[in-house]
Amino acid sequence: MNDSYNPFEITQKQVEEAGLHLKLDEDIIEHLKWPQREYKFTLPVKMDNGKVKTFHAYRIQYNFARGPAKGGIRFSLDENLDTLRALAALMAWKTAVADIPLGGGKGGVCCNPREMSQRELEYLSRAYIRAVCDFIGIDKDIPSPDISTNPQTMAWMMDEYETIIRKHQTGVVTDKPQPLGGTEGRRDATARGGLIAVREACKVYKIDPKGNYVVQGFGSAGQRVALSHPIYFGGGKLIAASDSQGGIINEKGLDPRELLIHKLKTGSVIDFKEAQSIDREEVLEINADILYPSARENAINKNNANSIKAKIVCELANGPTTPEADEVLYSKNIHVLPDILANAGGVTVSLFEMVQDSYSYFWDEETVNRRLDRILTKAFHTVENTIRERKVHPRLAAMIVAVARLAEACRLRGWV
Repeated sequence: MNDSYNPFEITQKQVEEAGLHLKLDEDIIEHLKWPQREYKFTLPVKMDNGKVKTFHAYRIQYNFARGPAKGGIRFSLDENLDTLRALAALMAWKTAVADIPLGGGKGGVCCNPREMSQRELEYLSRAYIRAVCDFIGIDKDIPSPDISTNPQTMAWMMDEYETIIRKHQTGVVTDKPQPLGGTEGRRDATARGGLIAVREACKVYKIDPKGNYVVQGFGSAGQRVALSHPIYFGGGKLIAASDSQGGIINEKGLDPRELLIHKLKTGSVIDFKEAQSIDREEVLEINADILYPSARENAINKNNANSIKAKIVCELANGPTTPEADEVLYSKNIHVLPDILANAGGVTVSLFEMVQDSYSYFWDEETVNRRLDRILTKAFHTVENTIRERKVHPRLAAMIVAVARLAEACRLRGWV
């Protein structure tokens, strides 16, 4: 992340701007600028070499006005309080835009998971739950995976929680393995949500989704959207992709499935056959119909916004575009599908998982996908109508929708 951008300060400014458009009282705006609860923990874990290492961990619960907190847990060396505050806020705005009854949360542990064994990762996961146990639950805060965590991590965490409370409560985490209460449709929910938003945007702005597309960040979400785009739209050509190691391009097209196999074998997209190597940042600037930023924060910023050529930017990452870049892209008539709309598919299907866990009856994938489609299609058009009515760029429109809904819930509760 670029050190000149504080993600939480960006989020607070976005709240202020949305609040001014809505003519909210200053006390409501100030309340919505801050998390309701923040926790800091130190986690001692015995490592494979017999020594005990202390890890620093966090859990941020941004707002409970519309429901229990919801958000991922990251295992990463880059975690800090302001980043997690910003990500927890984004979850609160995301659930509000999707109009689902959840709040926002985010957690993290400062560690390097690539240097840890499976046993060490399991012990760290269980230590984290022991620390947060009193503050999470199906009616308090429901964690899920994020960077370097996965369904297996959630299985360990769920098991530790149930061991502590001495009863089954599978819904305490989401994105679990299906044999432990996970849901059909969760694995590709984030990518599918982005594709739904792209589909609706292409209809509105008369853009062919069967054209060229680019994936910046060939991780979990990026891989799934690369594979799913041509299937979902009945066409479309992946011409460039990148990851932390570098980028590749072939204007004649890259085979997404072969690229995924190459990535799994080698750990990177670089050196893929029949592709030319380029700098990973150049991938953002390729002339394509649709760009999927799927890496980390602030990838599109004031330094490269003028070089973006895509017709639609669908943000599968959290916070990939800075405020200055938003203004530039809007002035260039590039249609941004902001993160709090475009990647809300994951948290929406997580809600479905919680619902199914609560009464131990599970839907088929077709039902999950149909219900996700209905929710995100409605969310897209709510944001799109706000863009047109208020004549603002898409992120501000989405924030106006989210802040209005959260402010109303706070006001009805008598908090402000």
